[in-house]
Amino acid sequence: MNAPGGALTAGMTFTLGENSALLKPMTLGGADLANRIFMAPLTRTRAESDATPSELAATYYAQRAAAGLIISEATAVAESANGAYVNTPGLFTDRHQQRWAQIADAVHAEGGRMFVQLWHVGRMAHPQISGVETVGPSPIAADMVAHTPDGKEPLPVPRALRTDEIAAIVEDFRAAARRAVDAGVDGVEIHSANGYLLHEFLSDVVNQRTDGYGGSAHNRARFTAEVVEAVAAEIGAERVGLRISPGNGAGDMREVDEISTYEVLLCRIAPLGIGYLHMLIEPSQPAFAALRTQWEGALVLNTPREIDTDFEQLENLAEWGVISAAAVGRAFLANPDLVERLVAGADLNEPDEATFYSSGPVGYIDYPTLVDAEQLSA
Repeated sequence: MNAPGGALTAGMTFTLGENSALLKPMTLGGADLANRIFMAPLTRTRAESDATPSELAATYYAQRAAAGLIISEATAVAESANGAYVNTPGLFTDRHQQRWAQIADAVHAEGGRMFVQLWHVGRMAHPQISGVETVGPSPIAADMVAHTPDGKEPLPVPRALRTDEIAAIVEDFRAAARRAVDAGVDGVEIHSANGYLLHEFLSDVVNQRTDGYGGSAHNRARFTAEVVEAVAAEIGAERVGLRISPGNGAGDMREVDEISTYEVLLCRIAPLGIGYLHMLIEPSQPAFAALRTQWEGALVLNTPREIDTDFEQLENLAEWGVISAAAVGRAFLANPDLVERLVAGADLNEPDEATFYSSGPVGYIDYPTLVDAEQLSA
C-alpha cells in the first residue's frame, strides 16, 4: 500500500515565494509540467469489486490537477497481481482502461498531467482477497496480517515463482503500460518499493533464490530491470518512472545491504533515459546520497510518512539541484488546492485518517479548498 504520507501538521503554514524552485515548470515524459510539487501515489481502496476505478476517481484526481504531476494510486497489472487490500484498482481489462480514460480526460481538462503507478503485490496478497495463490521470490512470509472480507488473517507463506513464470509478469507490466497510454494517461510509474513483488526480489533477505533472479546483486536487480526495459520499449522511456525505497521496512521488508543492488539496477537502466527515478527515502540516509550521486536523470523525492513533510527542506533541495521534484502525499490528500495554499501561505486541512481506506465520497472528494472557505465566510 502507498499509505498516505508526508503530512504537515494541521494549521502549519509555509509560503513558497514567486521565485521558488518548486514552482518552476519542467518537462517530463514529453509533457510540460506547471511545477515540481507532485502528488504522491496514495492507496484509497475505493475501486469496484472487479478492480475498475471508482466513478468518483475522475473527480478526486481532477480536483488535484494543479500538482505538477499526479502519480496515481497503485494499480494492478493483472488479476493475479492484486489482493493485498480490497477494492484496489487494476488496468488489465477493457473496462478498466475505459475508466482510466475518463480519469485522464478529467485531469487534462483541468490542465493537469498524470502517470499511473503499476504494481504486483507479491507476497503481500491474501488468497481471500485475490482468489489466487500468493507468490513471491521465495517461500518467506511477511509477518503481517491482511484485512480480508472475513477479518484479519495472517499473510500466508508464498509459493516461490518459477523462473519460467517471471517473463509472464514482465509481459503483464508491459501490457498494462500500453493500456495506460492508450487510455490517454501521460505515462506510468513502476512500483518497485514498499515491500511488493519487485522490491521483494531486490532484497537480499526476502529473496533467497538460487537461479538467475537471486543471489548476487546483479541477479536480484534483474526482474525490476527487465520490467523497466519492457515498458520503456513499449511506450517510450521518457513516459516511464520507477519508484524504489532502499531500506524501507514497509511490508516487513528487510535488506542487509541497502545500496549495492540499487546501484546495479540504476547502472543497468540508466542508458534507457527513463522519465524519472522516484525515491521514498529520508534524505539523511546513506543510500540517498550514494544513489543520488549515481543517478544523472530527474529525481523525485518522497519522504516517509513517519516524517512530516518539511517544505522548507524540500525547497532547499530543489534550489540546490539535489532533487528535481517533490512528491507529497497526505497534504495533497487533504488539500486539493495544496499548491495554491503554499503560494498563499494558508493553513492546511487536517487529513481524516478514519476515511483513508473507506468507501464513498467522504474524505475523498469533500475536502474544502480556499475558495470553498471564502464562500462559506462570505
